[in-house]
Amino acid sequence: MSASVRLSVSSLRAHKRRFAGTFLAVFLGVAFLAGTLVMGDTLRASFDSMFGNATSGTDAVVRSADAITTPGGSQGVRRPVDADLVGTLERVPGVAAAVPDIEGAGQLLGADGEPIGGQGPPTLAGNWITDPQLNPYELAEGRAPEKSGEVVVNRGTAERGDLKIGDTTTLRTPEPVQVTIVGLATFGGEDGMAQVTFTGMTQADAEKYLTARPGEATGILVRAGPGVGEQELVDRLTPVLPKGVEALTGQESAEENTEMISSQFLSVFTTFLLVFSGVALLVATFSIHNTFAIVVAQRTREHALLRALGASRRQITAATLVEAGVVAVTASAAGLAGGIGIAAGLQALFPAIGFPFPEGDLVVKALSLVLPLAVGIVVCPASALLPAVRAGRTAPLAALRETAVDSSGASRVRAVTGTSLAALAVTLTLTGVLVSPSVWLAGSGAVLALASFVVLGPVASTTAVRVLGGPLDRLRGVTGGLARRNALRSPKRTAATASALMIGVAVVSLFTVFGAFLRATMDQTVSRSFAGDVAVSTPSFGGGGSGLRPELAGAIGQLPEVDTAVGLGSGVAEVEGQGRPLTVTDPAALERTFDLGAVRGSLDALGTDGIAITEKEADKQDLTIGDTARLTFTDGRSETFTVRAVYGQSELAGDYVITRPAWAPHRIQDSDTLVAVSFKDGVSTDAGKAAVESVAARYGNPDVQTRDEYAQSSAGGIDMMLTLVYALLALAVLIALLGMANTLTLAVHERIRELGLLRAVGQTRPQLRAMVRWESVLVAAFGTVGGLGLGAFLGWVLVKASDGASDSAFAFAMPPVQLAVVALVGLAAGALAGLRPARRAARLDVLRAIATE
Repeated sequence: MSASVRLSVSSLRAHKRRFAGTFLAVFLGVAFLAGTLVMGDTLRASFDSMFGNATSGTDAVVRSADAITTPGGSQGVRRPVDADLVGTLERVPGVAAAVPDIEGAGQLLGADGEPIGGQGPPTLAGNWITDPQLNPYELAEGRAPEKSGEVVVNRGTAERGDLKIGDTTTLRTPEPVQVTIVGLATFGGEDGMAQVTFTGMTQADAEKYLTARPGEATGILVRAGPGVGEQELVDRLTPVLPKGVEALTGQESAEENTEMISSQFLSVFTTFLLVFSGVALLVATFSIHNTFAIVVAQRTREHALLRALGASRRQITAATLVEAGVVAVTASAAGLAGGIGIAAGLQALFPAIGFPFPEGDLVVKALSLVLPLAVGIVVCPASALLPAVRAGRTAPLAALRETAVDSSGASRVRAVTGTSLAALAVTLTLTGVLVSPSVWLAGSGAVLALASFVVLGPVASTTAVRVLGGPLDRLRGVTGGLARRNALRSPKRTAATASALMIGVAVVSLFTVFGAFLRATMDQTVSRSFAGDVAVSTPSFGGGGSGLRPELAGAIGQLPEVDTAVGLGSGVAEVEGQGRPLTVTDPAALERTFDLGAVRGSLDALGTDGIAITEKEADKQDLTIGDTARLTFTDGRSETFTVRAVYGQSELAGDYVITRPAWAPHRIQDSDTLVAVSFKDGVSTDAGKAAVESVAARYGNPDVQTRDEYAQSSAGGIDMMLTLVYALLALAVLIALLGMANTLTLAVHERIRELGLLRAVGQTRPQLRAMVRWESVLVAAFGTVGGLGLGAFLGWVLVKASDGASDSAFAFAMPPVQLAVVALVGLAAGALAGLRPARRAARLDVLRAIATE
């Protein structure tokens, strides 16, 4: 064993507590990263298995070959196929069975009358397939539907809606249909496919409510006879298929479904978690670096004695790095085990919060083990590198000094470098968001801004602590003054300790500002675009709801209290070869209820062959009033439309507007996403809303909300996102808190003699505890104020970058109450971090402390 290794092992044995905080910081960062990766592996494998089990009896799927995908869309919209094709397929040699598969939107109401699901995951309805091998759902209880009005629902949906066999409820298709539950089903052995809801109907009911006309199906499921493989079956089916229809194997269909889930949820969710793992590791890096920096400063005399006895610089540096390596390896290995435990905990927790995590064993791939281990092993020694180099530079004469307290200050080079970085960051950011909108420039400026804050920390800490700690002299007397001076004695240490908390607070502040911006933008959009009095809608955050029956707008419009009621439906088409969402509505009523900005042409004259578009789309497509555009719909038919109106704003109205008669020949399952209602003069909001609710009750009882209520509910997903963000960032704040506690503990250790002298000259134990606690609060205040400033700046950058990347008008908002809460939490974290070091300091034996060398 080399001398460096022996020195490291001896140091670790003698100072186990010293490295406990470093160990915990590495452990938490690695555990969170490993848990995220393992959870992603497990979810993907579970969904693979679930789809594989559910479609194991399906050897081929026949469907439309073409799909229209809009920007931001996932799989796209396909036209239906002719259900009569089943007979043709059944005559193909090797086909054992073929059945039509009809699928559409259908949202069940629970026992309390509230809709089940619809907040992102789809709410599906379809025909109950009687061939058990071709049906992806398996009947678990009850029986299959035999007559109109009978349905089977997946068991998870029934449990969430407090429904059971024999209950009667409403199914929105969007037409409200009274249904009786006669059976409960599972999907691939699970109670459901995540939070997706499914209602199985008779084929006649599915054709009636989910298709535009009888005889259509979403696709056809085919089962092969004995000895016929999936690919062989597809090869036999392909020659008999009409133009525009394709066949794919059951395995390809299952993989496509898994990929859809992955692209829509798993990839986004795991990426989201990985970002916060990175934040946690970044915060841990500061805590680790700070710990080793203080340890090296405290061991100056020890290193000097070793140098005087013949140890080389390389040996001292190597000894420090070996210590960091030992901590890194042990903490990272423990972190891997902790990560697997986190993934197992999430697997048990998800069902409790409403997300059915598929059952099964955890899946741990090699990358999910190697990557977190490598990150942990690299981060810890890298964080200790500079302190290790500093330790190797210790001069032998330092052994003659009386104290080894770190009193390093901020250098002029640091001030110049930090100021230059800050100036460059501001220049790049302002250029990227104001002069020449560029996400890359804005992002580079944001990263440089973070770096400049870290570099300038020691420079700013002296002034900041003096200002923030000024009131302590008056409020806490000598105790407060001593706390302020202790925080001032080492600007580098104060800045490094505060930096970990600063990053956590900055990220929290960034998302708080961005969330406030999203809410303000939604309020502005509704206030500016929606001129109506109430809105009728179904909860559909993420597009999961079933929509509203188109006849609802007409029924509301006949009320004596109502002046105008206009429904906004949605469709898709290819406009000159590019997939685009369409708004299907009454254009004349739309203009009376929504602020469309300046309108050129006439919205009244669209008819069945006219279209209205926004100014920005007209510029993109090089179209003006009187020009024609070729639209290709999901049924495969193409028609020429004439541009008869160009309007300015598009937030709620969309970029392309056509009439309902123009859309009717091409629709699949017609529905409205919103009905906007304006009352006649003299009608109060309460009276008008009550009248609208009486009509809405006959159409599935959708929500009737005032304009303010609609804006608030539309932004409901933002609060869900922020709740998750804050929960995840709690880990980063926890690591920062542990780092502060570790730093203060080490600082108390190096000031044992000083504290003993204070006690000897009359300082009481409560005063000593208060002094250490207030020192912690001052450091936390510095980190919190810096984090709030940095987070607010980065939030502004994110808002302006989003504004520049979009054609919509955004509203910037600074939430003072939420940011004040963040500031209080940061200060409370500082007070909490100081509790244990304060208790340790107060328990010091006075005589032993004075005698300490």
